[in-house]
Amino acid sequence: MQFPLFSVLLAALTSTVIAAPYPITTDTLNCRDKPSTSGKIVHTYTKSADIKITCQTYGTDVNGNNIWDKTKEGCYVSDYYVKTGVNGFLKDVPKCPGTTPPAKVPGPRTDDYKYKGSCGGADPWNYPKCQATSFVAQRLNERVGVKFYNRYKGIYWGNANTWDEAARRALVKINGTPKPGAIAQTNAGRYGHVAYVSAVDGDYVIVEEYNYTSRERYGTRRVKKSEFNYIHFSSST
Repeated sequence: MQFPLFSVLLAALTSTVIAAPYPITTDTLNCRDKPSTSGKIVHTYTKSADIKITCQTYGTDVNGNNIWDKTKEGCYVSDYYVKTGVNGFLKDVPKCPGTTPPAKVPGPRTDDYKYKGSCGGADPWNYPKCQATSFVAQRLNERVGVKFYNRYKGIYWGNANTWDEAARRALVKINGTPKPGAIAQTNAGRYGHVAYVSAVDGDYVIVEEYNYTSRERYGTRRVKKSEFNYIHFSSST
């Protein structure tokens, strides 16, 4: 049985998602193999180009925008640099497969550590239970959305006083600027110390921690921000 040519063409068009073109707002825009600023650059657009978005997802935060656009070339660009006319996901563009909301940080200030009262032995992240490193490892996995453990990115992170060196080797951002959800790190003391940044208050940070003010117990402190380095993990790295 034969079908009219017009019917065949109409069926083909209606079964194909046509991505709308959108201009970019920068002179050049790198398109990466994953929705992250650490992704490999596989294509570059110039300002004269209009990109076509096939789907959108979450990724590395760029100036307050954590949406990334997958283009018809099969790579990802930060939505911050694309003029879509909306702040958020486009209604007529689907979300990419596997898209889930990013972890909420910093989260409630509470002792949600899984192994409180059951200290001794190693946790699933290969750290001693009820230690500062174990508490922070749990927070990174459950709140920041990073699958952190004591061989993260192939680097041995070890005691808290080697986390700054490990971060640099693993190309994880580390600086003196705190923000909620970052990890506060110091080399002070025999083994150093790490804590979870719950809030920033001017020249001070409020941290949550384990095994500092009380042995193998949870605590919070308001500390001058200059006392720590700050390691900024990302769920997209």
